[in-house]
Amino acid sequence: MKQPPLSLYVHLPWCVRKCPYCDFNSHTAGDSAPKERYIKALLCDLDGEAVRADGRVLESIFLGGGTPSLFSPDEIGRVLEAARSRFSIAPDVEVTMEANPGTVECGSPAGYRDAGVTRLSVGAQSFDDARLKALGRIHSSEDISRAVRAAWDGGFENINIDLMHGLPGQSVDAAMADLTSAADLKPAHISWYQLTLEPNTVFYARPPANLPDEELAAEIQDRGQALLEGLGYEQYEISAFAKDGRRCRHNLNYWLFGDYLAVGAGAHGKLTTGNAVYRYQKPANPLQYMKDQETGRIDPSLTALERTDLMFEFMLNALRLSAGFTEEIFCQRTGLSTSDLMNATAGARARGLLERNPGGLWKPTELGGRFLNDLQAEFLPDEP
Repeated sequence: MKQPPLSLYVHLPWCVRKCPYCDFNSHTAGDSAPKERYIKALLCDLDGEAVRADGRVLESIFLGGGTPSLFSPDEIGRVLEAARSRFSIAPDVEVTMEANPGTVECGSPAGYRDAGVTRLSVGAQSFDDARLKALGRIHSSEDISRAVRAAWDGGFENINIDLMHGLPGQSVDAAMADLTSAADLKPAHISWYQLTLEPNTVFYARPPANLPDEELAAEIQDRGQALLEGLGYEQYEISAFAKDGRRCRHNLNYWLFGDYLAVGAGAHGKLTTGNAVYRYQKPANPLQYMKDQETGRIDPSLTALERTDLMFEFMLNALRLSAGFTEEIFCQRTGLSTSDLMNATAGARARGLLERNPGGLWKPTELGGRFLNDLQAEFLPDEP
């Protein structure tokens, strides 16, 4: 099995306030977060992950959360400098940091740029102040504009804006207004995805009123895709739109079943070794994570993926890509054969959800793209 590209994910778990829709491993702390202790734990964690990397080159680094911009440029710089000293890193490495508009003031964007961040992802979610309040966000629409302008002034050329649609009481026109406001700030990339009610969130327990129905959500999706295309944004994944080829390399590595190292509380990793693919996870609780790093209990067990898991996990990610995937990539990254692929996709092809062109390129049909969840479910492993 050929080793795929390798990335590094670093999780910074604290937020000023937990949003009611958020199911990520994030914890309310704000100024009380034990940042110095956590950074020391991250440095220990990087030591162990460098051993896992075994000299392989990092193509991308992603600082996610939580709210990484709660950490100052100096603190982020310490983490990135530690990574540079422990890993082989591609000369053109993409280094993304997530930032919320209300917390960018913890440090100037220019400071994060000097620390080594090359791509800034701004969590806007909406430009409608009433809907921001309903989502539990602590920033305003003006904060978003101010943060993006500061990022441009600070030397960032690769900026992403995160937006949600399907918000409570949102009309088609309101959703298009959000997209237009985002595009007016001229980001290189827009991530635009539908609000979903995830288990273990406040919204799941107490759903907000007036969520768009399926018909309205589909109209918003269609209109939004057309609007972004008209503005020069290429849709290369179900919720990702890029200008001038500025696709997110880190996320592309996920979607094409690449490898990634895991650093930080709750971080997940994936490694291809020999003829097997392994997954592992760090403790989700930040306190337990820091204790483990401090006491040397830093080697989480690796779990090898079974053949059916390999098929499902590959399809779960790769089918999100507008361009699809090649048989060569599938075989290289799963260790499965073209015959395995043909057998596993027979049902989806018969239902008109998936197609293969004569050159061995696979992608969802228009119907499959519309009902992507149904297509992905075709590959769920059978219950034991």
